[in-house]
Amino acid sequence: MASTIPDPHRPGTDGAAKAPLPSERAVRIEAHGIDHIPERERHGRPRELFSVWAAANVNYLSLVVGGALILMGLSLWQALAVLFVGNLFWALTGFLSVSGPAAGAPSEVVTRAMYGIRGNRVNNAVVGWMISVCYFALNLSAAAVAAFSLVEKVGITANTGVKVVVIIVIAALTLTISVFGHAMIMRLYLPITLALAAAFTVVAVSVIGHTDFSYMPAEPLTGTDLWATVIAGVTLIASGPLSYTTSADFSRYLPATTPKKAIVGWTLLGGFVPSMIVCSLGVFAATAVDMTDPQSALEKILPGWFTPVFLLALILGTIAINALTAYSAGLALQAVGVRIRRSISVIVDGIAAVSLTLYGLLASNFLDTVSNVLQLTVVLLGPSMAVYATDIVLRRNRYDGIALTDETPGSPFWFTAGVNWAGAAALAAGVTAAALCVNTAYTGPVADALGGVDLALPAGMLVASAVYVLMTRRTRDGLGKMPRA
Repeated sequence: MASTIPDPHRPGTDGAAKAPLPSERAVRIEAHGIDHIPERERHGRPRELFSVWAAANVNYLSLVVGGALILMGLSLWQALAVLFVGNLFWALTGFLSVSGPAAGAPSEVVTRAMYGIRGNRVNNAVVGWMISVCYFALNLSAAAVAAFSLVEKVGITANTGVKVVVIIVIAALTLTISVFGHAMIMRLYLPITLALAAAFTVVAVSVIGHTDFSYMPAEPLTGTDLWATVIAGVTLIASGPLSYTTSADFSRYLPATTPKKAIVGWTLLGGFVPSMIVCSLGVFAATAVDMTDPQSALEKILPGWFTPVFLLALILGTIAINALTAYSAGLALQAVGVRIRRSISVIVDGIAAVSLTLYGLLASNFLDTVSNVLQLTVVLLGPSMAVYATDIVLRRNRYDGIALTDETPGSPFWFTAGVNWAGAAALAAGVTAAALCVNTAYTGPVADALGGVDLALPAGMLVASAVYVLMTRRTRDGLGKMPRA
């Protein structure tokens, strides 16, 4: 009689696999770090990626950036159009995810194919570790702001000492998930998604009831000012999906035969749908209340009994997104060459992020920090994602996971002196092009000549991709070792 047990190695299936081995169970600390995941340890289905990305996008920061579009001077419908275009970048996040099952390795290792063994250490130090820690601190700040309000409501004065304790407690909860790792994330994120969806349904009912659907700013933007604002808004929204150049970290346990379309599709849906909904709520709310102080403003239009639940939901959502960020930051630190266990590297990342958070909340303006950080990181993350996506296309997503773990001069990904100059030059060219076009914390010469229009995102990505294609075809090393199809 034919077996009814699904075959995880059979092409064309939904990627169903056998039960996780003991080393990949939620109640155990994940054994793997940046090492290769053998096929016998692969498991899961691509649809599980939906809840991972959904839980990470139902959060306070999404409300903040949605409301920021109205504060920038856009009308309601202009803001919604900007949200739609900006969130389409989740398709790129999904596209990068396909390299995880192909290589059986996280993004931090796959990028050795683009930058070489030594070059990738520098890439991970900046694009992987530093940017991840900054985002961890940014999101931790958002959760802390909600938590400060919550402790005030129970009668505790949120003085400096209390704030420090609150930040440490939230960071500890976040790092616990990250330390246990991949299986814990996969186990927890479906119930977290459901809980957040229920809470934000109440938010949606209250917000939509107060929304002015005919809202127009007192002085509508026109001409160059309008285009400059629209493009800046798209960049702001796109910074979310672009920050996940590490999306293969969460797909690498899937069987190698998992359909690529399913991986892209579920990641896209998990990122796009909740981000679009929650950011839209921020836009709607901004037509009725002043979103310069989003939390206080939203409390004015929410039912009184629901405020504590709302604050808890904000904290939970931010813990969910930060657990992913801390997890990837830990892998990045290992990929830089620091010889410590993944669980320890996560804790190191947490300490750095807590330090940044204390500065961000106690010594600067939170909303200004959010806007500047999100827009400036695009200068680096846009070109980085473009190089990664281009490499996947050029290689037809064929990565030798075992060869990628070889860090010796004999490695097929050693290239020249440990650096793939095609990738390094492409990233440098893309970042330079983006920096010349940016208009956020400073105004680049191109943006200045265009009357403030910020083309950093498209310029950086297009230049990086074009340079990578040209140099890969012309350099002696080419793409390094290409595994057989």
